[in-house]
Amino acid sequence: MLSYIIPFIFLILVVVFIHEYGHYYFAKKYGVGVTDFSIGFGQEIFGWNDKSGTRWKICWIPLGGYVKFYGDRNVFSQADQEKIIKKYNEEDRKKLFVLKPLYQRVLIVFGGPLANFLLALVIFFSIYTFVGKDFTPAVINEVQKDSPAMVSGLKQNDIILEIDGNKVKSILEVSKYIMMSTDEIIDFKVKRSYNELLLKVKPKIVLGEDNLGNKVNKRIVGIKLGIYNNEVNHIKLGPAQSIYYAAHEVYYVSISSLKYIGAMIFGKADTSQLGGPIRIAKISGQVAEFGALAFISMMAYISISLGLVNLFPIPMLDGGHLMFYAFEKVLGRPLSQKTQEGFFRIGLFLLISLMFFTTFNDLKDLGLFK
Repeated sequence: MLSYIIPFIFLILVVVFIHEYGHYYFAKKYGVGVTDFSIGFGQEIFGWNDKSGTRWKICWIPLGGYVKFYGDRNVFSQADQEKIIKKYNEEDRKKLFVLKPLYQRVLIVFGGPLANFLLALVIFFSIYTFVGKDFTPAVINEVQKDSPAMVSGLKQNDIILEIDGNKVKSILEVSKYIMMSTDEIIDFKVKRSYNELLLKVKPKIVLGEDNLGNKVNKRIVGIKLGIYNNEVNHIKLGPAQSIYYAAHEVYYVSISSLKYIGAMIFGKADTSQLGGPIRIAKISGQVAEFGALAFISMMAYISISLGLVNLFPIPMLDGGHLMFYAFEKVLGRPLSQKTQEGFFRIGLFLLISLMFFTTFNDLKDLGLFK
């Protein structure tokens, strides 16, 4: 149990701290007072006050965090602008988040997700620079009999060039592109002798195991890969190449994740793959057993996920605040306090529903439900 809990807590501490520090950085940059910087929710375990009066603390429930601004009624940055104007003097108003110009509030809110994307970028950049990136071409060693690959015309010794328009630069990318595809048909571009062919493969969905031994619904095309000319091509990249491939990975994971979520909403993807804290804890413990590099890589992907989820236009999340600011820009004034309260109730309902759904999936994954 500890082998799962300790990596999970470390993972959450890092990605949540980075996220909240993104908010904190822009808040301090624009002179907003910060009363609390919390990792976790609930009762405080320990903390300290810095010179500016901010309370830095770690709390018992490690499922997120928050930065509370001067004048806010709660940790969701809700504040009644009319009451604030009457309550505080002119000097104190300069520290109030709610009275800052719109562009500053947008940057403060967006700073959290931005920090998550930057963390992932730094991790990928460091891996590609100091460890290297694989560029071993993907060659089909075997096409299984009566498999979707055989039906579509894929053959032994075909070199896979693209999958669904994504260039395959490494044998390691093939399974990733197949797994992240949400279309009924997957486009394979292959090189056969001196010709390039575009073949359409309709994968089978079967219950199998991932690389960690967890039960998952897998998209199977029926090929086994090999190394082209038995040459493994693993290269340490220079700074320019590293930043390019790091940015590409952050972009690809973000877009693919959004497509997959969209497919789940419209019933085109498997919702059982949507997990919550319990599954993340389980996987983080499993990945940690493979070493620091695998764990740090996972941290990058979790950081991207945290940044994306927080940008969803759901009140109580960063994206919900950005949605309010979009209305403010269009209307020329903030939404009324009553309207915002209504949106927050809807957001709370959606988040609680999502929490129950992901928890059910997590418990089902543990074998508690059939």
